[in-house]
Amino acid sequence: MLNEQALEKFPLALKLRDGTAVTVRPLGKRDEAKLHKFLLAVPEEERLFIKQSISNRDVVRQWCRHADFDRNLPLLVLHGQKIIGEATLHQRFGGWKRHIGLITLLTHPEYRGRDVSKILVAELIEIARHCGLRRLEAEVNGERKIALRTLSHLGFSPLMHLEDYVVDMKAVPHDYVLLGLNLKTDDEFLGVGG
Repeated sequence: MLNEQALEKFPLALKLRDGTAVTVRPLGKRDEAKLHKFLLAVPEEERLFIKQSISNRDVVRQWCRHADFDRNLPLLVLHGQKIIGEATLHQRFGGWKRHIGLITLLTHPEYRGRDVSKILVAELIEIARHCGLRRLEAEVNGERKIALRTLSHLGFSPLMHLEDYVVDMKAVPHDYVLLGLNLKTDDEFLGVGG
């Protein structure tokens, strides 16, 4: 379960590797149009793990207006009013994987290689620790080399690589890569969420 203290520092003003000023904050109720525009800018094959159709504007509206940060915490990076990156920490409240969070991430094509994903994932790792999670996983398709490199730099290691395991909306197969990270959780947070 999300510890409210984990969100107190947002919004956060930072700079990308090239000096571009950005803001990091959770998804808000009024982000619908910006988020929809951002999602459509990301190539289809990189959106494979979005479980709902983002072409349906009602889906994006639902995410923004009825967000459940305890289950899914989406963080955004904005350059001015433009969303340039999004990463979500997904949590489970029961079952045998309740101690494992899942991270998904997307970066606007015009902002690749500038540490957008690195900033987002680093923030979500810290939040995951506050939530009492012990491990994180990330699912990506094999073509997402920058995402794989970023996750590796942040301590994620490959758990599984299956060739041609997932297919996109055009029935084109892609490799499935599952990465994992063991978290060093502060003792005060142990037991939270499970």
